[in-house]
Formats: sequence, structure tokens, C-alpha cells
Amino acid sequence: MLLKTFGWSFAVTAAGLALAGVLWGWKGLAIVGILSILEISLSFDNAVINAGILRKMNAFWQKIFLTVGILIAVFGMRLVFPVIIVAITAKMGPLEAVDLAINNKDKYEHLVTAAHPAIAAFGGMFLLMIFLDFIFEERDIKWLGWLERPLAKLGKLDTFSIVIALLALLVTAMTFATDVAHGGGDKSATVLLAGVAGLLTYLIVGGISGYFEDKLEEDEDDDEDGDESEKAAAGAQKGQGATVVGMAGKAAFFLFLYLEVIDASFSFDGVIGAFAITNDIFEMALGLGIGAMYIRSLTVYLVRRGTLDDYVYLEHGAHYAIGALAAILLVTIKFEINEVITGLIGVVLIGASYWSSVVRNRREAEAEGADAESKPEVTSGV
Repeated sequence: MLLKTFGWSFAVTAAGLALAGVLWGWKGLAIVGILSILEISLSFDNAVINAGILRKMNAFWQKIFLTVGILIAVFGMRLVFPVIIVAITAKMGPLEAVDLAINNKDKYEHLVTAAHPAIAAFGGMFLLMIFLDFIFEERDIKWLGWLERPLAKLGKLDTFSIVIALLALLVTAMTFATDVAHGGGDKSATVLLAGVAGLLTYLIVGGISGYFEDKLEEDEDDDEDGDESEKAAAGAQKGQGATVVGMAGKAAFFLFLYLEVIDASFSFDGVIGAFAITNDIFEMALGLGIGAMYIRSLTVYLVRRGTLDDYVYLEHGAHYAIGALAAILLVTIKFEINEVITGLIGVVLIGASYWSSVVRNRREAEAEGADAESKPEVTSGV
């Protein structure tokens, strides 16, 4: 099971490190290895969130996530995205931006770093909405009940999470976006525009995927309630025999888009943080790409092992880590925060939720054992 799920990740690691050693020597090999570890530590909570979404998809879309999705993650977000950011901010053509990244690495790093306020505002708002929608939702299983119960009551107010997110964006623009550390000057307008764009992206992609997911569940419920043979005959007469399959495809497609946007939001801090280690875009893409491959494999592993069902607080811990990352992204518009701190916060929160899940499972097992012992034995009379 482990080798089957992580086989490609192991192979990519071996090939990537070998390539780094050949192209850049021992120093390049070390840099690529460090970047891989950085990406895994920063994105572990991403794997848990992804698993919660991916388990709703069939095997075909899980394969798409591991193939097409990894190409988007490695080449799109870790290689192409920074170049596009440079091209937009410096108002130059894509080819010029590529030439700059290869031949003038210091200026390239400066331009990417200068674009950090907009990147952080977009990604921070997107991740903040994921966190807020989670904690404001009423759910049967609660990790921090003293906090989650009152928040769930507040969440009954329509658009409450949007209001909180917009307030957070306004506070960020008025406090952190003035005299920013990255690029200097007042970036309030840029932060506001990028933050609203992140919020709209979440509402559009998440709303469409949620609509098709709900529609699919309704169709499945109709199939269960009605007589299947009669519904199939009626569907054949009306030419609607493939409706359920079509809805499933659309739902999975938009969930896939949602996953990719989540991954993009998680990758922002990794890409920016990678410049503390190297400003070579190829070393960066290779190192972060290896890490992204492990996150993909870990996501599928969690789904296939049913880990989220066995350890019920893991998803809570991951969402709290997302909330922390969203806050960190917004704060880094003005202040420098070491990536080690960002990674450790996520690891600690997920580790705590895992341990709480283990304790909960032990208590339930002990309670079941006690109930079984307390039941009187039934003896047959003579």
C-alpha cells in the first residue's frame, strides 16, 4: 500500500536529486533537498484538507489529481506562476521575464518579492474563507467544543463569514499595507483589490463545486427512493439516461478546480520562502516540485486508508492550521515571518488534533468494553 501510493514520489525524488547533483553539484543537491523538506513541512495541512475533498471523487478523478494536478502544481505554480507575476508587475513580456529569471536572478527575486503584498492578500483571503466557513458551520463532531459551539451559532447568520473576512481585509489594508516591508510604499489599494479577488475566487469556484455536489447528491437520493428499472426506462425515453453521470463529472471537475486553487494558495508562502534559500527558478521548481509530489501522494494515502474517518479531529486541526496560515500571510505583507515558524504551527496543530483523535478512540473503545462487560449473560433454562 505504502509503496504503491508513494512509489512515484520516491522515483521523482531519486531522479530529481540525481539531476540536481549532475547540474549543480553537491550544493545544488543540498538546496533541492532542503526545498523539498520545506514544501512538505509547510503543506502537510494541505494534504489533510485535500483528502477531505478528494475522497468525494471517484478513482478516475483521483488519478487526474495525481497526474494533471501535479503538472499544474510543479510547472504551473512553482515555475510558471512566479514568471507571470514578474511579467505583470514589471510590465514586460513573458519571454523577457524568463530571460530575467535566468540571467538576472537578483532582479527577478526583487520583482517577485515586491509582488508579495498582492500574492499574500489573494491567498490569505482565499484560505481565510476556507477556515471561516469551517468553524462557523454546525457539525456533530467538535474538537474544541468551548470555541466551536458559540462560533457555530454565529455561523447561522447568512454571509457572516464573508463579513468577517472583509473586515479582516480592511484591517490588513489599513495597518499592514502601509509602508510594507516588500517593495516599500503604500500598497493599500493593491491589497484591497487582490484580497477581494481572492474572496470572489473562493465564492465562485467553491459555490459552483458545491452546487454540482449538492445536485449530484439529490440525483443519487432520487435513484435510491425510486424504482431503478422504471427510472432507467423513463430516462431512456427522455434521453436523460446519462444525467447522473454527467452531474458527477461536473461536480468532480469543479472540485478539482477548487483543489487546485487551494494548492495555489498554499504554495504562495513556499515560493516566497524559497528565495531565502535560492533565487534559481529551476532549483526552486525542482525542490518544491518534489515536495508537492509527496503532498499529492500523502493526500491519496489518507483517502485510501480512511484516516480522516479513523482520526476525526485531523480535519479540524488542518483547518485551524489554514486559519493560522491565512493570518500569517496577511501579516507578512508588512512583517517578515520565518518559514520555520509557519511550518511548525501547522505541524503542532495537526499533531495535537491527531493525538486528541487517538485519545478519543481509546475512550470509546474502553466505553464499549465496559458496556459489553456490564451486560448480563443470557442463560438458557432447563
